[in-house]
Amino acid sequence: TRLKASGESRAGLILASYIINMLAEQGLELIRELQRANDYVLPSYNEDGIRQIIEEMQALFQQNQEDVNATIAGKTGLFSAIQLRHASLERNKRCLLVYVYERMQRLRQLRWELGSVLPAHIKDNLCELEKVWFTNYSKSLVKYMRSFGDIGLDLTQDLKPPKSIFIEVRCLQDYGEFVTDDGEVIPLKKNTQVGSNSSSTRKS
Repeated sequence: TRLKASGESRAGLILASYIINMLAEQGLELIRELQRANDYVLPSYNEDGIRQIIEEMQALFQQNQEDVNATIAGKTGLFSAIQLRHASLERNKRCLLVYVYERMQRLRQLRWELGSVLPAHIKDNLCELEKVWFTNYSKSLVKYMRSFGDIGLDLTQDLKPPKSIFIEVRCLQDYGEFVTDDGEVIPLKKNTQVGSNSSSTRKS
């Protein structure tokens, strides 16, 4: 009897998982779209897919509201269906959040790699809100980079680490003395060029 109950329970879990997968299939397809595209390509914003998912979620939520009200009124046997719909709602919500967040992260990466002007084939694939986000992010990044000293600092240059631990520094203004981690004092004067270990980070 115990083995039979265990088998029925396992079968019930498999059936529940299958139903959830079927209900959340459209959400999973959004994620697959991004997986099929490489990091430097954004597929077209799938507005139709997102609309279908939201409509499915609204229908599931409405059905759950009706079953909850019926349960409160005394009807039994609806709890499992409510749980299944709720699990499907949660899964769809996670898929939507992953879709939006991953696209935002790729846009952020493209800003650092390509600059503030996106190629037409990428820009055409963005929704209006993504275009607004990209513009605002670019403005914030530029404002932050300009806050470094009198001339600012372009953080989007030289994103890859140097192959050599030694670097050459060309001074654009009189800076004073720079003290490296090993105690070496390097005078930085305008229009001069000095060599140093790239691990030097401390100034006097």
